[in-house]
Amino acid sequence: MEKFDYEKALKELEEIARKVEDPSAGLDGIDSLVKRSAELVDSCRKYLRSARESLDAAADDII
Repeated sequence: MEKFDYEKALKELEEIARKVEDPSAGLDGIDSLVKRSAELVDSCRKYLRSARESLDAAADDII
């Protein structure tokens, strides 16, 4: 399994936002962009939860 790249996901989300917000963009393909952004947001949340749990566990070990 490939390691999740949080920075790459954020950049992709920013690119999706630019595409969706572009007034010259048509409605074609926006549904796939919205679905992809939902996947990325979900992956980012999972990554951040995991990082927080790891930091909490490390802090508990120190205390």
